[in-house]
Amino acid sequence: MSLFAKIRVLDNAYINIHQDIIDACKAGERNAQFRIYKLYYKAMYNTSLRIVNDSQEAEDIMQESFLHSFQRIHSYTGEGSFGSWLKRIVINNSLDALRKRKYLMSIEDEGLEFPEIAEENREEEIQMQVAEVKDAIGELPEEYRVIITLFLLEGYDHEEISEILHISNNLSRTRFVRAKQKVLRILKEKKLRSSFNYN
Repeated sequence: MSLFAKIRVLDNAYINIHQDIIDACKAGERNAQFRIYKLYYKAMYNTSLRIVNDSQEAEDIMQESFLHSFQRIHSYTGEGSFGSWLKRIVINNSLDALRKRKYLMSIEDEGLEFPEIAEENREEEIQMQVAEVKDAIGELPEEYRVIITLFLLEGYDHEEISEILHISNNLSRTRFVRAKQKVLRILKEKKLRSSFNYN
């Protein structure tokens, strides 16, 4: 399993909310809404932050997304986890914020050859590598960071990403390839800098 695949496994844990809490939210109970907020606010903030790359904006988007979710909670049918439903609202609001900032730019669609990620055999280093990869993703321009975040960290496939971003499936794949190349380049540069610092 590649390092990128391991990160997807590590990041795809969801908290399941009992139906009674959701039903209480549908009845407008404030305590139930607060319980859902407490269960999900950190994960939803982190999802937004990875997309917009601005802590204050991510905080605002997260708060707004909870308000929207409570207003639309009757549209949650129970198919799939509540967390996935809520996350989709957060992602859509985060992408809307990027569009308003005009940071999503079109990239020409062309085929690319890219190196495969080497298999990592030292399991004890995986957590450290996950953090390094996430930091590298944070350094990407928005149009690349959005694609790799949705695919790698949020678990969407390219067909879903193309629907969310209103782009072609092929363009989603191309941007992901380029994003992955840039992440690898950032990681290599950091490794080089760190080896110079130790010599």
